[in-house]
Amino acid sequence: MESPSTRSHSLEVIDVIEETAEAVSVVFSRPEGETFAYLPGQFLTLRVPGTPEDGTSWAPRCYSLSSTPAVDPHLQVTIKRTAGGYASNWLCDNAKPGLVLESLTPGGRFIVSDDPDELVLLAAGSGITPVLSILRSELTGSSASITLIYANRDRNSIIFDSALAQLEATYPNRLRVTHWLESERGLPDAAGLRSAFPASTITTSAYLCGPTGFMDAAVAAAVAAGIDRARIHREAFASLTTDPFDEPSLAPDSSNDVATVTVTLDGTTATLPWPTEQVLLDTLLAAGLDAPYVCREGNCGGCAFKLLDGEVRMLINDALDDYEIGSGVRLACQSVPCVDEITVEFD
Repeated sequence: MESPSTRSHSLEVIDVIEETAEAVSVVFSRPEGETFAYLPGQFLTLRVPGTPEDGTSWAPRCYSLSSTPAVDPHLQVTIKRTAGGYASNWLCDNAKPGLVLESLTPGGRFIVSDDPDELVLLAAGSGITPVLSILRSELTGSSASITLIYANRDRNSIIFDSALAQLEATYPNRLRVTHWLESERGLPDAAGLRSAFPASTITTSAYLCGPTGFMDAAVAAAVAAGIDRARIHREAFASLTTDPFDEPSLAPDSSNDVATVTVTLDGTTATLPWPTEQVLLDTLLAAGLDAPYVCREGNCGGCAFKLLDGEVRMLINDALDDYEIGSGVRLACQSVPCVDEITVEFD
């Protein structure tokens, strides 16, 4: 299969594991000659074949990696069927060894970025996927104590049930797993989740992944437990409406006004003219810089950067919460300059 863009790679399926009646793990071999490095908690963007009925050739979707880079030799994503979800159902029905799919290199900001003595991980349903990667990484690579609170509809819908039990048995002094089953307790709420938290310290961090309602309750529980808001991290995906595998069409520079941006990217710093009617991502790509991005729509956070100096305006923001905005995080695909001199940095 020919790669649709220079940013994509061909991944071959080498195994498919049935996790539950509604979820499978798809294992890929790493591309030859490519390290395909990733961090625990990141995701792959896969190009799933589309259908003539909906008039699309491809259906790009983001799926979190459930594998752990320091532990697993291969790449693994775990996919749960969703009602009316074309791509998830297609993969559950059609993924088999030998299938080749295109993938962008791993991306995402849902990674352990602080240095906690204690971790609280909260997941619901398929939200366990990046959380498992983080959990295994921290158990093998740190000394942190970990509490996992995992919500599901019922016992049969728990993804990685036996793997989690084995981890808890292997690390009895460091890992505590609490299952929240809606069939027994109803939907998770902040008070109930809070009751499962350990005694909080200033170096406790919380990482959350699941539906919006669950994560809102989890954030409220973490705040009530006394966890610093800077140490509460949440992951969410929005559906892609464009194909990030296509080479981007850069917005034309129609402005006579030009700001100046100093950008640090991949350890290199450059100073560039930035037309005031052009988003930062287009400015960087036009200058030949390999800026990160996925959706270009303001809803995935794949192009997030830190605003160090100056002021920008975002046209759309469906990815960053108020705390991230207050901390200076912005989206390159939606940011236009508001002042003459701006300094930014990409992690």
